Amino acid sequence: MSRIYSMELAGRTLSVEIGKLAEQANGAALVKYGDTVVLSTATASSKPREGIDFFPLSVDYEERLYSVGKIPGGFIKREGRASENAVLTSRVIDRPIRPLFPKDYRNDCAVVNTVMCVDQDAQPEFAAMVGSSVALAISDIPFEGPIGSVFIGLVDGELVVNPTSEERDKTDMTVIVASTLEKVVMIEAAANEVGDETMLQAIRKAHEINRTIVEWINGIVAKEGKPKHTYQTSSVPEELLGAVRAHITDDRMEAAVFTDIRQERDVRMAAIHAELKEKFEEGNPEWIPWIGEALYQYEKKTVRKMILKDHKRPDGRELDEIRKLSAEVDILPRTHGSALFSRGQTQVLTITTLGALGEMQRLDGLDELETSKRYIHHYNFPPYSVGEVRPMRGPGRREIGHGALAEKALIPVLPDEETFPYAIRTVSEVVSSNGSTSQGSICASSMSLMAAGVPLKAPVAGISCGLVTGDSDDDYILLTDIQGLEDFFGDMDFKVAGTHKGITAIQMDIKIKGLTFEIIEKSIHQTHKARLYILDEVMAPAIAKGRDEISPYAPQIVQIMVDPEKISEIIGPRGKTINRIIDETGVKIDIEDDGRVFICGSDRNGVDKAIRIIETIGKEIEVGAIYTGKVVRIMNFGAFVELAPGKDGLVHISKLAKERVNKVEDVVNIGDEIVVKVTEIDQQGRINLSRKAVLEGSDSN
Repeated sequence: MSRIYSMELAGRTLSVEIGKLAEQANGAALVKYGDTVVLSTATASSKPREGIDFFPLSVDYEERLYSVGKIPGGFIKREGRASENAVLTSRVIDRPIRPLFPKDYRNDCAVVNTVMCVDQDAQPEFAAMVGSSVALAISDIPFEGPIGSVFIGLVDGELVVNPTSEERDKTDMTVIVASTLEKVVMIEAAANEVGDETMLQAIRKAHEINRTIVEWINGIVAKEGKPKHTYQTSSVPEELLGAVRAHITDDRMEAAVFTDIRQERDVRMAAIHAELKEKFEEGNPEWIPWIGEALYQYEKKTVRKMILKDHKRPDGRELDEIRKLSAEVDILPRTHGSALFSRGQTQVLTITTLGALGEMQRLDGLDELETSKRYIHHYNFPPYSVGEVRPMRGPGRREIGHGALAEKALIPVLPDEETFPYAIRTVSEVVSSNGSTSQGSICASSMSLMAAGVPLKAPVAGISCGLVTGDSDDDYILLTDIQGLEDFFGDMDFKVAGTHKGITAIQMDIKIKGLTFEIIEKSIHQTHKARLYILDEVMAPAIAKGRDEISPYAPQIVQIMVDPEKISEIIGPRGKTINRIIDETGVKIDIEDDGRVFICGSDRNGVDKAIRIIETIGKEIEVGAIYTGKVVRIMNFGAFVELAPGKDGLVHISKLAKERVNKVEDVVNIGDEIVVKVTEIDQQGRINLSRKAVLEGSDSN
């Protein structure tokens, strides 16, 4: 028989039903929040795979379109690869739970959340985060949770817990926070230039709510929890660790890692590995498979000691010092915009492309509010950027996550459609990497957009803060602008992006079991100072604001307004009229229901011609008005001129020229464009035109 546990949260009931579904999983919970329903399961293998040297955890967020009453599009009619939102939600669940597994646990573990029903006012992402925590906590999988997770919005200056659909549409900030009972383990934020103190208030409020959720889950675990199973540990033999340290002294190890050039460090460590292998090959061959792990632990301990105790960084910088920075724009001559941002050995080249609004990305997901994206940011991390050789594949979860982070950071400063009627895509190519590529992509993208002529409200910069902790909560060191080694061996990667005015995005990853508020507050303030330095001293000298004109290689887009009741005439039966305009002028046309028409073309003459045609269709023909039309038919008595599709008028032979005309073809031929004046519209709606009146520049008929 199933058991149900409930609590009230933000005006809705949050309930977990245990024992109803998926009983063969190690842990399973059917989570309901409002009318949203998510099945969360946690499963682990009975033993690790042979030769595995890492923790193989997979987290999946499975969107089912039946949950919102949709049938999938396409020929196959079933869900395919995960949407971007599903990938990002999987990452948001993965990041806080991963540090809470034992460091030497190697069993395969899978956390799967299946979205079965969606209430737009009760986010399924929240239900999945809570469900994952419950499923792991009640299972026999060794997990040091539970955690609580919650969304915080900022609506009309007030912090809102788990905002509704209407509130999400108006919020100036969305902060996702995951916590244990004592500490914060994950932060993800998108904000509209929000101040540091407001952000900290949101994190504090979220943590208070998470404590309530954790206590509630602990009550469920007390009744439903299984004893945690034992597992095979994967520890380096203590004798080997001692032998390695005896042969490679602390001074020698420190000398090996103390450089800001990654390739030099790799060469030195490879030489030490080869030396140890040769030393132990005869006397202790059983140690050979463990040498790499032993050396990794020794290197990690050395780096952490250098930073924490000696306040020395591997590249010799001060604790709050940023690596050497440079920025330049217009790297590529014919793209719409380009910029290169370099920080130490990290280099990111971002390219901006502008297009018609019809090129926006269409979304087919569970959120009924967001159906398209006008701004798209893509991030590529090729293997050559870290000196590796491996096949090129499609973007992985990391690439999708970093692209989405930069996208969130820049959306608040983009101009609206009325000001800048373009679809915008930026692509960040990481051409060299030694840490903080995601933040480098934000800086490069901001400059690339401005170089393309996008009138940003303000430039955005990103910076990362690292952490090395000791044996107590007050024994720690914060590091501004962490490089790859400090990220690899450190405890935190706290990424903050923003403008002079405030924060636009945060992403916090940690490898320990949580952060105190003191660390969070100091990290935000430390990144604030560094962000302003990058904006003022590095980016502004390269480009300070969006250029007044877009690239000559970018399409020209003009917005006009027409009477919404005339839209059907502009489109024509089965799109015949609008397709004809497109064929004649070479432009792209997007029409909104409110009467906005966006005309996009690389040739300004074609754009202007399309505007004339559409404006003529969109309003009534007036006596006395002058039009440019095309000759479509010739008769003995005159020429018929098309003023707009479906609107023809007659220029009588006597009105073709100032002088006498014997033959119509002596003046015009079919296909010619001529300027005419409307002289009469008779009772039958027939339009009479005069070319002669235009030529004479008078009211003569």
